[in-house]
Amino acid sequence: MKIAIYPGSFDPITNGHLDVLKTSSEIFDKVIIAVAYNPEKKNSGLLNVDERVELIKKCTKDFQNVEVDSFVGLTVEYAKQKGAKVLIRGLRAVSDFEFEMQLSQTNSALDKEIKTIFLTTRPKYNFISSSSVKEVFDFGGDISKFVPEVVNEYLKEKLKK
Repeated sequence: MKIAIYPGSFDPITNGHLDVLKTSSEIFDKVIIAVAYNPEKKNSGLLNVDERVELIKKCTKDFQNVEVDSFVGLTVEYAKQKGAKVLIRGLRAVSDFEFEMQLSQTNSALDKEIKTIFLTTRPKYNFISSSSVKEVFDFGGDISKFVPEVVNEYLKEKLKK
């Protein structure tokens, strides 16, 4: 069984993330969306790790070969624990490439058995990032075009509280 890890913060998961996931799920037998958690950054995100995991589970319920999990530590160590040999990284634009290449090379230096593949989003998602979604949301803008409906509704409810 070919298992791939799709790691990230996913704060929040976007339509671009789901686009990369769809492609990944067509290539691999199993894809684990692994929400990276840094206990040192307790209140630094829009959503806590449990909220992210639950929302991602709701967004991916129709994917038969996708699992959602969270982890602390090095991604390559998590991949080894899960029996995965591949890390998936999404690219939106050329500007992502330098950071992603450096990350890929670091992971390769830590474990040469773990490979990284880069998948691009469809052009209509190239401009969407979790950071830009958070900024639009923080200033009261409409994020419904950028995130799955379940995420949009959850954040609107969270804002009311």
